Amino acid sequence: MGSAREPTRVVIVDDDRLVRMALRLVVDGEPDLTVVAEAADGESALAAVAEQRPDVVLMDVRMPGRDGLSTTRELLTRPGPPKVLVLTTFDSDDLVLGALRAGALGFVLKDTPPARIVDAVRAVAEGNPVLSPAAMARVIAAATGSGSAAARRSSREAARAKLSTLTERELDTARAVADGLGNPEIAERLHISVATVKAHTGNLFAKLAVENRVQIALVVRDAED
Repeated sequence: MGSAREPTRVVIVDDDRLVRMALRLVVDGEPDLTVVAEAADGESALAAVAEQRPDVVLMDVRMPGRDGLSTTRELLTRPGPPKVLVLTTFDSDDLVLGALRAGALGFVLKDTPPARIVDAVRAVAEGNPVLSPAAMARVIAAATGSGSAAARRSSREAARAKLSTLTERELDTARAVADGLGNPEIAERLHISVATVKAHTGNLFAKLAVENRVQIALVVRDAED
């Protein structure tokens, strides 16, 4: 996926035709990316994904009928789901949290420069979350700061039980992920190879029963709350 032989397949979902056209121009301008379908609403998006089996869906949040968050939730219940990158004009903790809870792997504003949108598509296609350390910190703070004291205590105990199953190096890796570091930065911090970081991260997915790095970070923050 994402190689010259097999470009990353992208479906664009947005109710604004001009936005879809602009995104298609940006994405199709890259040799390793290709737009295989467009959709103007959630129902059309579900049909397009079922037919085209894309690698990545660029998903608008607010659309008539089925919105982007419910569409994302539905997509990710299906076998072999695509990675979802939420693209919106709205920037709020509620929307970011809603997108991540729905299963999206990234969140990018529509006024993001085209080159960064392309980079975000590539990152999500590789399974990497697209949230800056500052954005991740804000989301984690909002997620772990809500709810009753009893609920937070329960979450903390559950998170600590999960972390107790990790080796020392896996725990160090999890904490680095929670700090918003990428694999090269984690390798430098822990004085290990990037390949070893990837191996530790794979173990974290299995042991913590999570699907992406943002969820690893949430477990770490819950344990420290």
